[in-house]
Amino acid sequence: MRFIILFNKYFFSLVLHAGVYEEQAEVSLKVPVEIVGMGKLGDVSLLVSFDQQCPTARLCNLVFMPAWFSPVVYKTSSGHVQLDNCNFEGCQIHIRGPGTCQARFCSFAQGSSAHFLGVAISLMDSCEFSGGDSASVTVEGAPVSERNWAFKHLVALAKTFTMMTSNGSTEISNQSGKDSQDGTMIEEDGMETSSVSSEEDDEQDGVKSTCLKLSYDQHGLAHLSKVDMPDSSAFPALLSLSAELQRDAEARDLAASVQGCLLRRCLLRDGKGGVHLCNHGQARLEANVFRGLNYAVRCIQNAKMVMLRNEVCGCKASGVFLRLSAQGLIAENNIHSNGEAGLDIRKGANPIILCNRIHSGLRSGIVVLGNGRGSIRSNQIYGNKEAGVYILFNGNPVVSGNHIFQGLAAGIAVNENGRGLITENVIRQNQWGGADIRRGGDPVLRNNFICYGYSDGVVVGERGRGLIDGNHIYGNRGCGVWVMSSSLPQLIGNHITHNRMYGLAVFCRKDTDSAVGGPENFNEEGELMAWESDIDSEDERFSSRRPITVALVENNCISHNGAVGVYVKSSEPLNVVANMVKNNTGAGVSVIQSAQLTRLVGNCVLCNGWTGVTVDGECRVELRGNGVYGNNCHGVCFRGDGLIVENDVVGNNAVGIRVMDNADVKVLRNRVQALRGYGISVKERVRGVVQENLVYQGHPTSTKTPIRTNTQNLECVVLNNSLLTPRSQALWALENPPPRPHSSNPSSVTPSTLPAHLAFTMTNRITASVESGCHNNGSIFCSIL
Repeated sequence: MRFIILFNKYFFSLVLHAGVYEEQAEVSLKVPVEIVGMGKLGDVSLLVSFDQQCPTARLCNLVFMPAWFSPVVYKTSSGHVQLDNCNFEGCQIHIRGPGTCQARFCSFAQGSSAHFLGVAISLMDSCEFSGGDSASVTVEGAPVSERNWAFKHLVALAKTFTMMTSNGSTEISNQSGKDSQDGTMIEEDGMETSSVSSEEDDEQDGVKSTCLKLSYDQHGLAHLSKVDMPDSSAFPALLSLSAELQRDAEARDLAASVQGCLLRRCLLRDGKGGVHLCNHGQARLEANVFRGLNYAVRCIQNAKMVMLRNEVCGCKASGVFLRLSAQGLIAENNIHSNGEAGLDIRKGANPIILCNRIHSGLRSGIVVLGNGRGSIRSNQIYGNKEAGVYILFNGNPVVSGNHIFQGLAAGIAVNENGRGLITENVIRQNQWGGADIRRGGDPVLRNNFICYGYSDGVVVGERGRGLIDGNHIYGNRGCGVWVMSSSLPQLIGNHITHNRMYGLAVFCRKDTDSAVGGPENFNEEGELMAWESDIDSEDERFSSRRPITVALVENNCISHNGAVGVYVKSSEPLNVVANMVKNNTGAGVSVIQSAQLTRLVGNCVLCNGWTGVTVDGECRVELRGNGVYGNNCHGVCFRGDGLIVENDVVGNNAVGIRVMDNADVKVLRNRVQALRGYGISVKERVRGVVQENLVYQGHPTSTKTPIRTNTQNLECVVLNNSLLTPRSQALWALENPPPRPHSSNPSSVTPSTLPAHLAFTMTNRITASVESGCHNNGSIFCSIL
């Protein structure tokens, strides 16, 4: 061997000339030493296994290869080692706490790796890892409490690395994507054709003179009439990382932490794994590039990491994988073009994910399953082939303030008993539903903008549940909200406007078997796993949710949609309560199939392009306490079985209430005015009773009776109905009670009384007593002319 030994009072300095140096047994370093290779990197190679037992050592400009007896070329458990400009080929270094390491400009090739066990602090700066068949860097075990002499110096150095600086996040265009897919195709059997209207030519006055119009503007849902479609300026802005840290103390503390292994400005490429953290290990990953690996980062078993401003791309499996109660901060990373999910969170992992760009993945952007949690905020999630965020198998994250757009499937999919609080996101321009909930999915979807999608805005598929509250759902090519009748959602306080097809559609058609977010073999690296076994008890954040047994549509504004406002073709019960349904191109509400009871209570159905409310034959429907105003055809067209009780049906362009075919219905205590036709028209083989309705005169010159009946039909009783004409136009108004619906309690309506200032006449028939409820097995009425 050719070498020079220099000595001073602090350490030995060993300078090696060009050559290959090999030792047949482990070499112990018992005094501080510096070993430097002369010449260019690669001239000096060592086939040596070092065990450092001294306080400090430095190795520079050397190539390490494994000795014949061990793949470990360097280890220390107490001292500090500094590695500068060294190459490691097919070998390992092991650092055990309280030992420390600082490596700079080193290359770990041919499967070389670094292992840190219980380290309190170690730094790896500007190193390269490649070609490994396992993780390039492994961090295991909680940091030990014992410290060596270098600890405080390394912490001070690490803090200079971790100063938070802006990195000029790339702006993503908000422009709408090119149209490429039509919305969900639904048959238009809910909209009556012009031929139906022609059947009523004999019912309309043909009078073009000034109408005696009743005012109905002061109804209880007038506040919902003033909502317009938002524009992009209404979108909540993405918060910067500094803004997020200011409002989140936990994230702020994580961002400032430097404990464990710090990996900075390194390249990890073309191997099986990047960084593996386990068993309470801690690491900080900053400004690294992970490329062409099976996975970039795996954090498991209560490990904790801080991951800032890295690029993660081209992984064959998930980019970042967290499970088994892992925690940490993942912020301002560029995670893209990975074979599985960009981030995979499961089995109790609970990270904070802020201000990342997660895009162009071959599957989902983020997947949360198997009791995974997490706080996912202010990210840009776009251009992924499957769902932007996919939640299933009791996954339960908070997804807030993200922009999720231009995905090739759903924006957010909640499936297989997934949960989650999904709030204040902008979900736009996705190919499938903006939010898609199926098979036991039960999220809270609140205050989101779900818009400009190429299909439906929100889809609640088979056995879907969830609270869908306060969202703006507009500009989608399909329906605003598409609901499977076997589902049990609560739609409350949403603005569902300007969608190309139906505002809300409820169907009994069975879902297809394909998954909305993609195939569900969510495996770690290709192996199949039954993640259903990860399901534990329900999360406490949902324990106060009220249980429901009937789907509820309440207090929504459903307006300016391209077809029917509310379309019902259902085999399950449905409650539609206190909604504003206005200015839709087709009918306001169309019930095509309703095997069980559909209740329309306290709604305002206003100025729609066709009939206000249509009910087809054999449907079971209750209309109670609604206001049906100013629609372009009939107010109510009813062919089914049920009740029409205490509604205001005023100002519609044809018949007020039109009952026909084999309808079996009670029409009780309604206030009706039609501009061009009869107030109430009872045709054909209708069974039931028409009683105590107030029919307001529509034209001052009209001589027609207020109620048209088929005199040969003895199955329908018409009794104690009144025609009202005004003594003064100034007094011509709905009062006692005021116009319906009433805002206080739509399910408890106030019966109408005769206004004192109106003249009235009454139609009389003699009848048996009228029982409550519907009758389906023949009429219980006997009428005498």
